[in-house]
Amino acid sequence: MVLPLSSSNVIQYLQNAGLSNLKDGTFVDSELPPSSKKNFNLLVTLPGNRKLLVKQELYIENDGNLQEFFNEWLFHQLLQRFPILGNISAIAPLVEHFDEENSIIIRNYLTEYVDLASFYQNNLYFTEGEACSIAIALGTTLGVLHRATFNRQEYRNFMATPPEGQFRYGVYNPAQGIGSIGSEIFGEVPTEALKFYILYQCYESLSAAIAELANEWHPCCLTHNDLKFNNILVHSRWDQLDNCLVRLIDWEACGWGDPAFDVGTMVASYLGIWLHSLVVDPTIELEESLNLAMIPLEAIQPSILALIQAYLNAFPMILESRRDFVMRVIQFAGLTLIHQIQEMIQQRKYFNNAAICKLHVAKNLLTRPQDSVMTIFGIPELEIIKPFAKVVNQPQKERKQSLVRLYYDNTRLRGC
Repeated sequence: MVLPLSSSNVIQYLQNAGLSNLKDGTFVDSELPPSSKKNFNLLVTLPGNRKLLVKQELYIENDGNLQEFFNEWLFHQLLQRFPILGNISAIAPLVEHFDEENSIIIRNYLTEYVDLASFYQNNLYFTEGEACSIAIALGTTLGVLHRATFNRQEYRNFMATPPEGQFRYGVYNPAQGIGSIGSEIFGEVPTEALKFYILYQCYESLSAAIAELANEWHPCCLTHNDLKFNNILVHSRWDQLDNCLVRLIDWEACGWGDPAFDVGTMVASYLGIWLHSLVVDPTIELEESLNLAMIPLEAIQPSILALIQAYLNAFPMILESRRDFVMRVIQFAGLTLIHQIQEMIQQRKYFNNAAICKLHVAKNLLTRPQDSVMTIFGIPELEIIKPFAKVVNQPQKERKQSLVRLYYDNTRLRGC
């Protein structure tokens, strides 16, 4: 039976787990907003102003499948099992306790860090010098993680360990589009959101691009799989330190995957800053709306470019196995934007014209990645990978365009 945590019993729980003493002045600071609807979060302060984040996965909300916290615990066990990965532990908070029976995980709370979404909300600059150092730190950090685990079968086998009494059915491929749509959707989403599903299904080239992306998905290293800005922390004194310190949190979705997905997710987060600042009105054409953004794409491009360049500098060998890596990053960025729209509809029950603009951008990224590289990074693909001349000069297998029309059995909404 799952023990439901609350502010009234968490201190007793910490004492039973050996993490606190009832006499040592431990107290509950506050209940924090959940990182998803599946989690209940409490912030607890220990003596010496040390803080613990106590998280419990909600059984009912998660359909009885309590494996997400196990993934995060398994990641930290991987770092313990293989000391050679010790440097990676510096980018993730320390997990203090895991209770598989009650699906509770406890980690240290990083008081001197702020999530990147809040940081960029309060600091709207991305272009010069120190501002780009954050993007450089992100690219370097992620590149080191991917490089350290690249094609290491022993790490892959370890991350495939299932929870006790359960099974792992293989590696999850995140390159998924919108699933089949039935009549139940009319009671689940607001009426105005139906336009999103109609447009999505009308774009056969979009479904074909996602299917091709899924078919060419090649898991080869440990990936975080949820690198939105809320899951990236930057030190509050980042501009006063010799190195810009970043941490990655919420490793619940981590596993063996395709590194382009992680990088694409971060690129999508940067694009979100631009897209959320659009001036949207039914009387304004799409192109005009994109150009009238309060935060133009050109202002964010230096950080996006610094991100991909720092990543490739830390992990250049990815180009040896995936010459089209940069284009796949672009496509995964587009796919992430689509997932963001769907999540907004499902969780916030909200949809507007700005989401339609985001869908059009996502479509272009997925179906025209080669053209989109210049748009997003500000320079051609060849210029991005030119510093890695040894990789660029290697012969690559020519990618042939499929001329076979693809058909899908997804139920289509009336209007297509």
